[in-house]
Amino acid sequence: MVAKQLKLKILYDIISSGTVIQEYSAAKSHDIRRKSMKKNKIKKASHNSFRVISLGFIILILTGALLLMLPIASKGRTVTPFKDTLFTAISASCVTGLVVKDTATHWSYFGQAIILTLIQIGGMGVITIGLMFTRLSGKKIGLGFRGMMQDSISAPQVGGILSLTKFILKTTAIIELTGAALLYPVFCRDFGAVKGIWYSLFHSVSAFCNAGFDLMGVREPFSSMTSYGGNIYVNIILMLLIITGGIGFLTWDDIVQHRHHFKKYRLQTKIVLTASGLLILLPALFFFFAEYSNEPIKERILHSFFQSVTARTAGFNTADLSVMREPSAALMTVLMLIGGCSGSTAGGMKTSTVAVLFLAALSVFRRKNDVECFNRRISPDTLRTAGAILFMYITLSMSTGVAICLIESLPLTSCMFETGSALGTAGVTLGITTSLSLPSHIILMVLMFAGRVGGLTLIYAAFGSNAEISRLPQEKITVG
Repeated sequence: MVAKQLKLKILYDIISSGTVIQEYSAAKSHDIRRKSMKKNKIKKASHNSFRVISLGFIILILTGALLLMLPIASKGRTVTPFKDTLFTAISASCVTGLVVKDTATHWSYFGQAIILTLIQIGGMGVITIGLMFTRLSGKKIGLGFRGMMQDSISAPQVGGILSLTKFILKTTAIIELTGAALLYPVFCRDFGAVKGIWYSLFHSVSAFCNAGFDLMGVREPFSSMTSYGGNIYVNIILMLLIITGGIGFLTWDDIVQHRHHFKKYRLQTKIVLTASGLLILLPALFFFFAEYSNEPIKERILHSFFQSVTARTAGFNTADLSVMREPSAALMTVLMLIGGCSGSTAGGMKTSTVAVLFLAALSVFRRKNDVECFNRRISPDTLRTAGAILFMYITLSMSTGVAICLIESLPLTSCMFETGSALGTAGVTLGITTSLSLPSHIILMVLMFAGRVGGLTLIYAAFGSNAEISRLPQEKITVG
């Protein structure tokens, strides 16, 4: 009897444990499916964000172009041709600075306000502005919108994206208003109290957003900031605005959190600060010895540093670039293609891209298997992406430069400078923008759009960005 009860108990325990195991297995499978669905949702949201970013800029550009066509937008109260308003809207939205109509003499205050609005939205990003209005309306920010914001500003993770957005909006307002207040004494003296307010705000926003639009055409059309070439105060203010906007919001967020503790910074921040410093100092030394030898030492130093800073997507110039020697023009073209930093108002390949490629080359020279920097190892995926970006920028700038050279019968150096300026959203020019034909203007518009939105963003938007694992056999080839 006891043996029978023992057998029944064992049988019951087996059945019970089987049930528990099944329930656990079912729960585990459900949990795995839930996590998989969440992961797929994030991937889908990330994939869709590239399309939304591209579409957002297109809508912004078309809206701006149509508004600029209104008679009230021009000082002559006439309708500006669509091809000119479209070029201006793209240049403003993509924070470039290339213009076919002088901003100060052709556009009215209404037109200038439209241009400044396009610069502000384009500099901060359409997704950032959209998220701001969504929060103000009291609506809930979904996972998809957060993923779009992450892709828009190149944030490392979705977590904390709302607080980062708040930081971006607050920081932008503080820096731009501070810049306007600092510029006001000079512009108030030169243009009057009321007009000085508008000039201060316009140039502060344009400098921080790395746009390069100016209102100095009232002195001489398309003269940019040449009338202030010897003004130390204005030069320093503009350079600081350009640098703060071009370093990137993620970098400033890291600096605010860790203050002067450099060792605590993220690797991204360390690379950005180091590369930015070198890309300001070394070109400035080159310009100092290669150019401006007939000018006083003060103007020579100011011109050298300002051209070094502004070349990487800012668009202003304090010296006549049309008389620049070819080696200097070539260096400026390279600087324009490099651009600013990831997650900033600047365009270009980005300083981190060039730094990663430099470190990769250095690791090859030293026969090291891994690419290392500041006691950290850089992933192979980052290297592949950096190589693809470099290849894309060089191919686009060279092919379009040759195309414009053939269309316009102009020197190749000038054409390469123009395409580098458009693709890097730099906005500086050797003075040929207004004389180009419509086909060349179309090429520049496409380059400005690709440079601001990002070539990889456009490719991902068109073809998708899902990674595929190759199962093909691996074989080595000889390179170099």
